[in-house]
Amino acid sequence: MSEQVDINSTPEHAINASDQPTTVRPVMQPDNPYASTRGSITSKQLPAFDQDIINKYNRSGPRYTSYPTALEFSSIPEGLETKILQAREAHAPLSLYFHIPFCRHLCYYCACNKIITKKNSDAGDYLAYLIAEIKHKRGLLTPPEDGKKPLVKQLHFGGGTPTFLQDNELIQLWEFLQTQFEFLPEDQGDYSIEIDPRELSSETLKVLRTLGFNRVSLGVQDLDETVQIAVNRVHSAELIENVLNEARELGFHSINVDLIYGLPHQTPETFDKTIRRIIEMSPDRLSVFNYAHLPERFKAQRQIKEDDLPTPSDKFTMLGNTINTLTEAGYQYIGIDHFAKPDDELAVAQREGKLHRNFQGYTIMGDCDLLGFGVSSISQIANANSSYILQNHTDLQVYKDNIDAARNNPTIMPAVNVIKTSIKDRLREYVIMNLLCHDYMDFRDINQKFGIDAITYFIHEIQQLGEMQEDRLIDMDAAGIRVLPRGRLLGRNVAMVFDEYLDKKHKDRFSKVI
Repeated sequence: MSEQVDINSTPEHAINASDQPTTVRPVMQPDNPYASTRGSITSKQLPAFDQDIINKYNRSGPRYTSYPTALEFSSIPEGLETKILQAREAHAPLSLYFHIPFCRHLCYYCACNKIITKKNSDAGDYLAYLIAEIKHKRGLLTPPEDGKKPLVKQLHFGGGTPTFLQDNELIQLWEFLQTQFEFLPEDQGDYSIEIDPRELSSETLKVLRTLGFNRVSLGVQDLDETVQIAVNRVHSAELIENVLNEARELGFHSINVDLIYGLPHQTPETFDKTIRRIIEMSPDRLSVFNYAHLPERFKAQRQIKEDDLPTPSDKFTMLGNTINTLTEAGYQYIGIDHFAKPDDELAVAQREGKLHRNFQGYTIMGDCDLLGFGVSSISQIANANSSYILQNHTDLQVYKDNIDAARNNPTIMPAVNVIKTSIKDRLREYVIMNLLCHDYMDFRDINQKFGIDAITYFIHEIQQLGEMQEDRLIDMDAAGIRVLPRGRLLGRNVAMVFDEYLDKKHKDRFSKVI
């Protein structure tokens, strides 16, 4: 990049930085500035692991599955969720999320609000509440002009353990959804589910594939038995491989494996064995998360002895080895813990500048409104000038009470928290998500989309990035800001500079890079 930006200067003919951005669009849109010009994976910039640099910038920050983050929730006024759903742009496609909070086993590393039970009757009761919520919300949506049902392009079952639902319950829920929504054919849509390989019937994967699910995510975490015992999640490598192979034979388009580094009794050597064994199984995607030990916040983690945790130095080594091993094996680093094969839709979308990020993580369906169903689920609904983030109650009984109350009084809705974003929020969200998805902030693109002069508007943020530029984490010039290979693992740190809500009151709520 040429023509360096003087971070202390103000461009001529620039609008005032306090001016409101707009959403006025130009008549002609330029070529996608976020599409990679680097070609195939062989020339894609790979993350550079530099322990000294990571140490320097390794501070807590959000994972930015939304902006503003969920920490900005406030109580929702009565009637607002109804108005939001009724005013939703009918032509906008939908992404549906279903939260199944049940697990049969307590994993000690868990940082989620899960319900441990072996009684399927609990899930059966929950299914009835889910269906009631779907009916209620669906009835408020304005149908598309063609009179068809609202179009769904993406669906995800998360939890908990979604396959806690029995096969017949999964069929019942899926068939009900077909009566409420229009789904893209499975070769065009993205329909995924998280599974615990230990909790599958002999027919579950076949049932899921027959219904139309085309992507699965397997919770593995580690293959070392000592580590598994310490976190109360024991399974064999053979079980994982068998499930993965069956999913591949059934024609699932993409298979993800979740791993965690930083667990008790892990060493760089044992975790390297896990990584290499998983590579042999050849999943399409991997999510390699950093374990954050916060027993004061998460009760389950109190079962883990702090003395059994790896040292920060060992965690650095695990991270570095993992990045090097996966990239050498041909996986593309997507960002924030995620890797994918170069022909996976996620990697292709990143190279084409079409990758997005929301509460479901990295996604290829960024044009969708997200509708969440179930306890603690989150929805994201946008219009031209603002967007809303809504959250259902996190307590199962309160969630059920709200659904029961709505049967007699339809003005009662399940959401209890809300964030209404401003156009300024939308601007900063756009910047943050492009930095995290595409390692780039294009000034001309932002100017055209939001009617501002980006350099002037963000002059204070640009000045704050000066040290990162000196450390070669980023490159800034008159065209924009690009995250360099040396800075890719610290993309969150770059994004945090543009976060107006980030302050000291939230620092203890976030995780570090490692």
